[in-house]
Amino acid sequence: MDRKRELTSVDLAALAGELSVYEGAGVGKVYLYPNADLLRFRMRHYDHGRTELLVEVGENKRVNVAEPDHVPEAPDRPPNFAMMLRNRLQGAELTDISQFEFDRILELTFERDDETTRAVAELFGDGNVAILDGTGEVIDCLETVRLKSRTVAPGAQYEFPSARFNPLGVGYDAFEARMRDSDSDLVRTLATQLNFGGLYGEELCTLAGVDYNVPIEEATDEQLRALYDAVRRLADRLADSDLDPRVYYELSDPDAEDPTDEDGEIDGQRVDVTPIPLAEYDQRYGEPFDSFNAALDDYFTYASDEDEDGASESAGQSQRPDFESEIAKNERIIEQQQGAIEDFEAQADRERENAERLYAHYDLVDDILSTIQEARRADHSWDDIEERFAEGAEQGIPAAEAVQSLDGSETAVTVEIDDERIPLDATDGVERNADRLYKEAKRIEGKKEGAEEAIARTRKELEAVKARRDEWEATEAGDGAGGAGSDEDSDDESEDEPTDWLTEPSVPVRQSEHWYEDFRWFHTSDGFLVIGGRDAEDNEALVEKYLDRGDRFFHAQAHGGPATVLKATGPSESYDDDVDIPESSRREAAQFAVSYSSVWKDGTFAGDVYEVGPDQVSKTPESGEYLEKGGFAIRGDRTYYESTEVAVSLGITCEPETRVIGGPPAAIEPAVETAIEVEPGRYAQNDIAKRLYREFKDRFADDSFVRKVASPDRIQEFLPPGGSRTTDD
Repeated sequence: MDRKRELTSVDLAALAGELSVYEGAGVGKVYLYPNADLLRFRMRHYDHGRTELLVEVGENKRVNVAEPDHVPEAPDRPPNFAMMLRNRLQGAELTDISQFEFDRILELTFERDDETTRAVAELFGDGNVAILDGTGEVIDCLETVRLKSRTVAPGAQYEFPSARFNPLGVGYDAFEARMRDSDSDLVRTLATQLNFGGLYGEELCTLAGVDYNVPIEEATDEQLRALYDAVRRLADRLADSDLDPRVYYELSDPDAEDPTDEDGEIDGQRVDVTPIPLAEYDQRYGEPFDSFNAALDDYFTYASDEDEDGASESAGQSQRPDFESEIAKNERIIEQQQGAIEDFEAQADRERENAERLYAHYDLVDDILSTIQEARRADHSWDDIEERFAEGAEQGIPAAEAVQSLDGSETAVTVEIDDERIPLDATDGVERNADRLYKEAKRIEGKKEGAEEAIARTRKELEAVKARRDEWEATEAGDGAGGAGSDEDSDDESEDEPTDWLTEPSVPVRQSEHWYEDFRWFHTSDGFLVIGGRDAEDNEALVEKYLDRGDRFFHAQAHGGPATVLKATGPSESYDDDVDIPESSRREAAQFAVSYSSVWKDGTFAGDVYEVGPDQVSKTPESGEYLEKGGFAIRGDRTYYESTEVAVSLGITCEPETRVIGGPPAAIEPAVETAIEVEPGRYAQNDIAKRLYREFKDRFADDSFVRKVASPDRIQEFLPPGGSRTTDD
């Protein structure tokens, strides 16, 4: 079986209760590991000591407190997202950990002085973490979401997904109604309509002693009552934290009496982790743990290692892409979208029905609104009006009895008609209030249309994945049979045809570290390395350590820009007088120097650049002059590149290494699989980086690969200072 990679709603319900013991922990530092979409909150708790809380929303989606030796080494350079969290949370106290409704969303609340910060971890779909202030406004997020149904973007109010049905807190009548409303069988209804997911849907059927596949219309009252009782038992265990966690294994030898190997380690691979033992796994070996958190820590620490071991053992063999995970992900998204559509339909119907209720009880509603408006014209306070309605209700006056609440700050009154509470604008009449409800119903139906469009796109993606799977399997079958031609012919064909990495379902990540990555850098179209400073300290280091004989030094004529060095040789190579740097490389270096200078930041599209040799660059100022940090004295003649246009392209390479790169378009675009050109514009670095990231994800079939090599933070490293936009905007 495929190993578990995401926590379920049941898992989070169990975990939220356990993690509450860490409330009161003080935050030290926050780290972000972009390749894994992993956030690490390093904290200290009075009772528990060092507390490492991990939130992962990438390929794996989990939250748990980890043992210190299970925590990855801190990244060298904290990305902007991590720096923002450090500024807001250092010294703050973790005050609350809770699950949102019965969804795969966990909220972490931190308090510092009078400042509240919430981290909302979305452990579904592509995964996300949104950081909110005390008002619910998004400060920043790993992924910007702009859908008709909801928006998650910096500066906007955070919007949760439509609340999912919570089966753990309902009575039997609501449970039965939800089940009977389905047109599927028992297990699928539990999985999708009641949000338990496939595994727990099967578990509940097993515990209730009912067949999975009984159609809802054929299910008896006794079967539904048995299922409800099983749900209540599960709900009670979760509420009481009556857990008995297990990490389940796929043993190398399922029939062995002893599951351990010679070293006493369990001989197999971890495939699942659950807060309670499952009847569905009675035939599978499960290792018990004292807490669910400890089980999660063990599972996500070592299961990933087992994946890597398996990959290394099969190196050189044909690797089957994980089509099943991609198919399952799209199927889950479709389930969520279907649930959202049902919610939108119900909301729209409710708004429309409420509008009709206003007309059905026109005289009563008109009496309420007229009374409020006349009282306000007579300068009665809202408290006086509320008191008069309360007195009228005691006297049994129908209009007064219908008033449930008044809100003077919003000029609103809430009335109850036919057991439905309807908020009204007290300054308007019946018709305008009804019209507002009709318009709200129409707006919600617009969201439904957006969700229907989204579900159509997801279904297309699902079919595309299935088609790629079928094509891969057909190709593998043909290769196994030997094919019509010879192996030599096949090899020749594969060598002649370059790989179309954009359409590959799985792109292998191949990277190595280079000394120049601490600076801005690119390779010219002729293969020469160009490096530039990010700040004054970098500029100093470049000139003092890396400006060698034969190199060329470039700088924009404008104040504020990188010291740019066009390297004639590598750092360990000796200079050869025969090295001739082409004019094309020099012009690309000049364009690099002006593009990453204040010229771009000022919104200007061209500037002058000069070029000199290394012996013309000095830190010694002329007599009576002063050089600020990162500044240099230039002596002798200069070669000028006048009115050099600013231009930067960013792209992703797949061979020989996989990485995001950026620089002059003439150098970047021929070297990458796909590129996007930017120019000075209105989007801040953080925002344009996220826009480019989403565009790159759309261009590659394997969007998880883009997450690993071209996260927004990595893209941002190649963006010029100041605002930008794509040339297509």
